[in-house]
Amino acid sequence: MTHSAATTPAAEARQITQLIRGRRSIQPVQFEPGQTIPAELVRELLENATWAPTHKRTEPWHFVVFAGEGRQKLADFQAGLYRATAGEKFQESKLAKMRNNPLLSSHVIAIGLKRNAEVPVVEEVAAVACAVQNLHLSAVAHGLAGFWSSGGVTYLPEAKPFFGLGPDDQLLGFFYLGYPKPGTSARSTRKPLEEKVTWVLD
Repeated sequence: MTHSAATTPAAEARQITQLIRGRRSIQPVQFEPGQTIPAELVRELLENATWAPTHKRTEPWHFVVFAGEGRQKLADFQAGLYRATAGEKFQESKLAKMRNNPLLSSHVIAIGLKRNAEVPVVEEVAAVACAVQNLHLSAVAHGLAGFWSSGGVTYLPEAKPFFGLGPDDQLLGFFYLGYPKPGTSARSTRKPLEEKVTWVLD
C-alpha cells in the first residue's frame, strides 16, 4: 500500500501532534451564543471518548448530556443545591456561573465514574480522564470549543443521584461544548521537557 504525500505516516503524525498541542480550554463566556452543535456530532465525540484505555475493560465513564431545555434543568439544579449547601462559603459569583454557563453552551456533559471495586479507584479516574481527553481532542478537530470544569456541585455527595450515580461513584465535573466566538484564542505554554523527564540510559 502506498501513501500520497498528504497521507504518509509522518504527515499524519504531524497532524496528531498539531492537534494535541493546539488543544485549549475555552470557557463558555467565549462561546458563540445561540449556536447549537448537531446531535450526531456530539454523539461522535462521545463515541470517541469511549475508546480510551481502561483496565480490565471496566469502561467506568458515565456521561449525562444536557441540551436544549435540559441545560436549564442543570442550571436550576446546580444553583439550588449550591444555595442549600454553601453556608458561609457562599459566593454570588459562583452562583452566577452555575446559572449562566449551561445556557451559554450548546451542550453540557456531566462526567461520571461508575465505580468497579475490582480496579483501584485511581486507575478508574485515569480512564475517565483519558476519555475526556479523547472527547476534547475530537472537539478541537471539528473546530469546537470545550472546557472541563470541576467546579459547581462536582464534589457534593448530594449531587450524585441527579446524575445517575450511586454512593460509591464519583462526579468528576462537567464538559462544556460550544462554537468559539470569532477570533477566540487561548495561549498556553509548557515548561521545558528537561524539567519533567529523567532518562535512564545505562
